[in-house]
Amino acid sequence: MTDVLAISLHSMQQDMGRLERISLNMANAMTPGYKREVAMALPSGAGAFAAAMTTAEVAARGLQAEGARSPEGAAAASVGALLIQTDARPGTLKTTSQNLDVALTTPGFFEVSTDAGLAYTRQGNWQLDARGRLVTAQGHPVMGQGGEIVLTHPNPTIDAAGLVFEAKPGGGAESTPIAQLKVVRFDDMTSLQRMGDGLMGTGQVPSQLTDSEIDLRQGFLENSNVNSLQEMVQLIQSMRHFESMQRVALGYDEMIGAAIRKLGELS
Repeated sequence: MTDVLAISLHSMQQDMGRLERISLNMANAMTPGYKREVAMALPSGAGAFAAAMTTAEVAARGLQAEGARSPEGAAAASVGALLIQTDARPGTLKTTSQNLDVALTTPGFFEVSTDAGLAYTRQGNWQLDARGRLVTAQGHPVMGQGGEIVLTHPNPTIDAAGLVFEAKPGGGAESTPIAQLKVVRFDDMTSLQRMGDGLMGTGQVPSQLTDSEIDLRQGFLENSNVNSLQEMVQLIQSMRHFESMQRVALGYDEMIGAAIRKLGELS
């Protein structure tokens, strides 16, 4: 395969990968706490399509082995010929005035318990189950520093450090907290894998944040950090680039065909 076809096909594959990530971002533009994904091309420097793929995979493995990170708190992982980055910057806040809605304004994750083990999320749209446990929208228990959090009333008070206070019968809150939300962080964000439903999984042991490192807002939810206008611009750019590379491949194929026919006429 010639260099021209290798470059055009390699570029089209990268454009298809970008379109997949843009579609995922657009589908989750209204999902609380969602972090957008960005696809970046890895340098190939290869003279053939197969060699380009091998070069990209080797480069990706090298980045992971060195623990490379992208700027602005983005975690990176390789997928094919692209470097997939998770933009970990916090989203804006929206008020819900619901006592069981909580938003993190600082880096970190809430810890929840699932059938597959511990998972981590920034989605704070919680509720109480039949047993009075604080759970996610999918029914996974939200973990406190002492384990599961069990409430007797659906209107607790949660302060900025994650301390949970029960409501008094006559109004106000009890003076002694019954639990404290567990908020953690990871030294290596590249190990986090999406599990669906806003959950992230990893085999890495997280570090628990101190009270001074946590800033919670009760009655708020964190918006997705997806900018729909920006994603639409990138969608158009990727489509136009794909079409350009497609025309290059078709034009080169027609040129080769014409050259072969000309040679046949001369022989």
